[in-house]
Amino acid sequence: MTYSQRLSFFVFIDSCIVLAAVYFSKFFVDGTFHVITFRMGIISVVMIISHNFLSFKFHLYQRAWEYASIGELLSILKTVTLSIFIAGVVQDIFLGEIAFRLLAVTWLLNMSLIGGSRFSWRLYRDAHLNPKKNKERLLIIGAGSAGTMVVRQLLNNQQSNLLPVAFIDDDGKKQKLDILGIPVIGGISEIEEAVRKFEIDHIVIAIPSLNKKELNKIFQECAKTTAKTQILPMLEDLMTGKVSVNQFRDVQVEDLLGREPVQLDMASISENITDKVVLVTGAGGSIGSEICRQIAHFYPKKLILLGHGENSIYSIEMELKEAYQNTNIQFIPVIADIQDAKKLMSVMGSYQPSMVYHAAAHKHVPLMESNPEEAIKNNIIGTLNLAKAASWNGVNTFVMISTDKAVNPTSVMGATKRLAEMIVQHMDQESETKFVAVRFGNVLGSRGSVIPLFKRQIEKGGPVTVTHPEMIRYFMTIPEASRLVLQAGILAKGGEIFVLDMGDPVKIVDLAKNLIKLSGNSIDEIGIEYTGVRPGEKLFEELLKEDEVHEEQIYPKIYVGKTSELFIQEIESIISTYSSLNKEEIRERLLSLANYKIMKPSKLSVSV
Repeated sequence: MTYSQRLSFFVFIDSCIVLAAVYFSKFFVDGTFHVITFRMGIISVVMIISHNFLSFKFHLYQRAWEYASIGELLSILKTVTLSIFIAGVVQDIFLGEIAFRLLAVTWLLNMSLIGGSRFSWRLYRDAHLNPKKNKERLLIIGAGSAGTMVVRQLLNNQQSNLLPVAFIDDDGKKQKLDILGIPVIGGISEIEEAVRKFEIDHIVIAIPSLNKKELNKIFQECAKTTAKTQILPMLEDLMTGKVSVNQFRDVQVEDLLGREPVQLDMASISENITDKVVLVTGAGGSIGSEICRQIAHFYPKKLILLGHGENSIYSIEMELKEAYQNTNIQFIPVIADIQDAKKLMSVMGSYQPSMVYHAAAHKHVPLMESNPEEAIKNNIIGTLNLAKAASWNGVNTFVMISTDKAVNPTSVMGATKRLAEMIVQHMDQESETKFVAVRFGNVLGSRGSVIPLFKRQIEKGGPVTVTHPEMIRYFMTIPEASRLVLQAGILAKGGEIFVLDMGDPVKIVDLAKNLIKLSGNSIDEIGIEYTGVRPGEKLFEELLKEDEVHEEQIYPKIYVGKTSELFIQEIESIISTYSSLNKEEIRERLLSLANYKIMKPSKLSVSV
């Protein structure tokens, strides 16, 4: 039906309804069949003209009545009420009296018949044109504004394959009520029972304001069921129109393990980065590349992307150039090995960076156990080369990325990172450059993270391999880790080791179970296999030794460690002699020194 045909149809129908309402009102008020009179004729003409005029004014004929709701009802109310008022005014002017009872009954009939004619189409559509068969039954967690928005859009969307069945909400005032015809059946603890009772196929968590702990609690209840669990997009994405309210996303492990993000001191960071030259090593890695993205937000003059792998450096360069093509930021890719002291000195001399973020390192624990000499070359010698080049060229601040494995290390990787921290702290004492280190726990989604491995194992049908049932780790997201690095660079006074308040540690086996459930599989289907602790691994990690801890936070969720004893001569000894030692001797010397156990000269294979 074209718009003109639709308009003519509604004008005709409404005119008939107005005439019927006027004459039926006369019958009901006076109780007589003698309803066609001169007075009634005047009222009828006035009512029809005023009704149709007001219908155009309030866009009553432009409404899509299959979606009729409160807005449409208000338009009908205004149109009918004003047309009755106009009829009353005309009666008073031309007839000298107002038939109040007649007009009141006419108002009631008009509201009932016009409103009924409109809303009956929506009722018919909902009942017959939007069949509920073959739809997935949906349980909505959260009966607030977001949850009701979800239900309203799903009910109005004929193409949706989801049928809202019930709400879950811990607010006792909402329980046992119906919202948009959907009952609020109980609280979070009743999710499992609700899924069984209402035969739920799909669960949507529709509470955008949830913090991570609350979301984890809800997910653990949902995980007890076989229903697929998803989550509403971020509220800001909904408000900006980036996504629709019914475009649910899967719950990610980051949602369950991440914490509320650290708020940055934006003004201070901007002051230290905007229009400055910044260099990032390991810029193609998962942490280094995210640091580059975060830095680019503050519009540095130049961002030096230094790395050893040409493909990864090319990828981050292209990504940043595309994202910031309308800015004056210069992204400068540099392929270099941090073991090449001359190249580093040349790069620093050419670009004169004011800040250096050192993310390049060998981080894989078992691989470094097998190749300790490479850990020395990259993590110790590479850091020393970079630190000397930064100091020589007057860099303002040098931030090194470290790890919780550097605390009481049991692995070569952890030991070399601890010795790299000592180098950085020693350089701070010798140089005008401010040298600091930042320690993280495990980073979700990084190349060395266990999560990509678990996901691959799940995709292959399992089993998921976990080293030990009691293995626990701290976790943080890549953006969170990168923000901490930026903030540490601003807080630096020199010589500190910054540590984020990592919250509660997580059992690796619990992480594996969550990933299995998030993939839509059961633990029995995929299975979990324990393989034993690998060389160099600990069951748990620490972030600071007891003698390093400052109890007060220097910034929300950020702690700073005290400077502990530095063994620079011993580190130099290892650098000069490691090439003549076997792997086990290297490992023994690294671990002894990193744990503050100085070996006697007689035990060394080569004299110092």
